[in-house]
Amino acid sequence: MKTAPKVLTEEFVKRSVIKFLTNEGWSKNLQYNELHVHGVDIKVTNAKYSRTFYIEAKGGSVNRSGAEVAFVYSLGQIVTRMKSLKSRSYFGIALPKPSAGIALRRIPYQFAVATCLHILSVDHTGKVTWYKPSDIKKLQNGQGVAVKPKPSISRASL
Repeated sequence: MKTAPKVLTEEFVKRSVIKFLTNEGWSKNLQYNELHVHGVDIKVTNAKYSRTFYIEAKGGSVNRSGAEVAFVYSLGQIVTRMKSLKSRSYFGIALPKPSAGIALRRIPYQFAVATCLHILSVDHTGKVTWYKPSDIKKLQNGQGVAVKPKPSISRASL
């Protein structure tokens, strides 16, 4: 069995999120870009209803300042993709767990709720935790979030 890399790459984060979303019913019209291609990293539509999810993904860093930069860049990129909030599409940022922790603390929940901004946290094993806008609000109000356990996706299955 291969060991997980110390620093999660953007490609690892994208593949983990795609596999997770597919298991959650988000598999219709799946599109994702390779590194250094303009446009959103992942675009997918829910199979049951036609809501589109636009996701920007970033890889990890070995230090806290790098995790902060990944968060800031991903947030800036997804905000520039928010052309019309009337369509009620979902927007998300997919980040390694340390960067996602920063995002959960720093993104005002009012902004997340108003823009349908979701945070997808990826750990070193490829397990994805999905924080919806209501979860961000609960976390910031000190209520905590009961995250339902999802089946783990191991690196070997990617």
